[in-house]
Amino acid sequence: VPVVRLSLSVADCPGTSSAEAGRAAACQGCPNQRLCAAGAAAPDPAEAAELRERLRSVKHTILVLSGKGGVGKSTFSALLAHGLAADETKQVALLDIDICGPSIPKMMGLEGEQVHQSGSGWSPVYVEENLGVMSVGFLLSSPDDAVIWRGPKKNGLIKQFLRDVDWGEIDYLIVDTPPGTSDEHLSIVQYLGAMHIDGAVIITTPQEVSLQDVRKEINFCRKVKLPVIGVVENMSGFICPKCKNESQIFPPTTGGAEKMCQNLNVSLLGKVPLDPQIGKSCDKGQSFLSEAPESPATSSYRNIIQRIQEYCDQHHFHEEKII
Repeated sequence: VPVVRLSLSVADCPGTSSAEAGRAAACQGCPNQRLCAAGAAAPDPAEAAELRERLRSVKHTILVLSGKGGVGKSTFSALLAHGLAADETKQVALLDIDICGPSIPKMMGLEGEQVHQSGSGWSPVYVEENLGVMSVGFLLSSPDDAVIWRGPKKNGLIKQFLRDVDWGEIDYLIVDTPPGTSDEHLSIVQYLGAMHIDGAVIITTPQEVSLQDVRKEINFCRKVKLPVIGVVENMSGFICPKCKNESQIFPPTTGGAEKMCQNLNVSLLGKVPLDPQIGKSCDKGQSFLSEAPESPATSSYRNIIQRIQEYCDQHHFHEEKII
């Protein structure tokens, strides 16, 4: 079975500003070749139709965003996927578009796995029969390899993930994005504009230094007309496993996510307390929800996941009524 490999060499790339961009010999096979050559930002109608055809069997699409790195966005994406896939009747896909920092393979216990080519496209790597994953990490020869790409080339790979991966029938597509509001976010919203997006879940911590970037993220969503499902306050206190008292490790000096959501008229999906077992489970590639079912953090996650499911179901019902 052919294995898909990614070349990380940038020495031969002429660069997006070069007259040879998209036309040089080194550009052959690059997923962004047409974009660099044409200088076009949007997919042409034929490409849009191709994406619609490939993704028409996806019922719900959820983007996971964060204003800053290190707030637990990828951890949340991984556990959201595990939580949704706990229902064996649901097919779940997790797409990692954090091109320069792909941590999903490690968290899902898939480090060292490869992407294989089939007659119908790239095959996802499966954690369970009903949980498939795709990440740039599967295209690297080593987890320590650095992806040193400019925006257009990263955007081209995102388009290739959407166009070439054969997910099959999917109930939930979860997209783990990079932190901030970058080219990748614009691309994924643009490319997924050809299909229905339920909305975005934004991850933050209680500190103002994190919340100020979340406000920018919410403004970004509103500008690109991306619905905000809600905000999750991660690392929200620590509950002692012995005495059950809660301590505020990161005190919310400006009221935390709850006050911010009230001010911006956005739903607060829930607060997840710190639990050292979460980090241990992610390092082992195991589901924290299964490893620590009695943890207060697990209870918080399950409540948040249920609220996301309810939102998606109501959104889908509303769309059907409009149709």
